[in-house]
Amino acid sequence: MSRLTGPERKRAVVETACRVFAKGSYRGSTTAQIARETGVTEPVLYRHFSSKRELYLACLDSVWEQVRVLWEQAIAREQDPANWLKSIGKAYLEARAAARIVLVDLWIQALTEAADDPEIRRALRGQVREVHEFVADVIRRAQAAGGIVAERDPDAEAWIFISLGLLSTIDHRLGNLVGGEFEDIVASRREWMTGSSQ
Repeated sequence: MSRLTGPERKRAVVETACRVFAKGSYRGSTTAQIARETGVTEPVLYRHFSSKRELYLACLDSVWEQVRVLWEQAIAREQDPANWLKSIGKAYLEARAAARIVLVDLWIQALTEAADDPEIRRALRGQVREVHEFVADVIRRAQAAGGIVAERDPDAEAWIFISLGLLSTIDHRLGNLVGGEFEDIVASRREWMTGSSQ
């Protein structure tokens, strides 16, 4: 790690911390473990982050930025606005399955921390609202382009989209709780949103 620049080392610490937090928990993960897995010393880690909480909040920001880029790319590849929500949902599920994206995993952990830590609670609330606004904006744009039924409420539908992401993570963590029904739920939502069963 000694050849990395300061910003590169900081990025490496965040990437490792995201993996460590997602595999374990906020409380159960230590800065010593994160430093060791990054290949730096704890003092080097503390040069970049003053506390484990600050590092955790950096992880939340980092994974949301990854998801935002992933979603923007998925939308750019999809010409039919009726498929924009489907494309961002699919992109997220594929990236999560490949362990490249851990956003909702960190959200679930942050929920367990929120009762005790007002700063984490505040950061999580802000981030969930950002994700909501992003999805609601996608829905508004798709409505303007004729891909989603004009009468659908973008704000309400964005919350439902986020709740489906949470459900898919719970399903994944509990070993296929919903099973094949998840695809049926998604197909039903798509028909509701687009007015088409295709």
